Amino acid sequence: MTDLHAVSNAIARPTADLAGKYLAFVLDHNEFGVGILAVREIIAAQEITPLPQMPAYVLGVFNLRGRIIPVVDLRARLELTCAPFSNETCIIVVEIATPSGESTPVGFVVDTVREVLDIPESSLEKPPRWGAEASAEWMLGLAKIGAPHKVVTLLDVQVLLGSIGTHMAASSPARE
Repeated sequence: MTDLHAVSNAIARPTADLAGKYLAFVLDHNEFGVGILAVREIIAAQEITPLPQMPAYVLGVFNLRGRIIPVVDLRARLELTCAPFSNETCIIVVEIATPSGESTPVGFVVDTVREVLDIPESSLEKPPRWGAEASAEWMLGLAKIGAPHKVVTLLDVQVLLGSIGTHMAASSPARE
């Protein structure tokens, strides 16, 4: 279900608020970016343990230095064509906020990481409006980079992955 409030917030957000540094990565020959301040680390693809009764785009979890991290197949989450892992496949670990205000790490699989981009306001455009039947709530904006036709889609990881952190927090056992 589309959260129209989130969509209108993304569309109403001034592009000046979006200027800054983004980690650029590739999925299915398309470039995307996430705010560098959300990124905790980038690691090589790991062995992932599947979990039952998770959304189809949740690959499972892995152990990162003693901490269990849920992993999302970002291709599946964005409804792109799925592909096998390659030597360049990696996991980007970001911190997202839970409804209780705590932060939790979530990893997502990407084809390859490109670079850190410093995106000025002059290169930014608001997400296109598609109407109520199509949702752009996960899209912060579009950045025109370098070559005349190169566009980087800027993702809102909180919107895109927030439900995973909430689901994992709700399903984890209570701590003493």
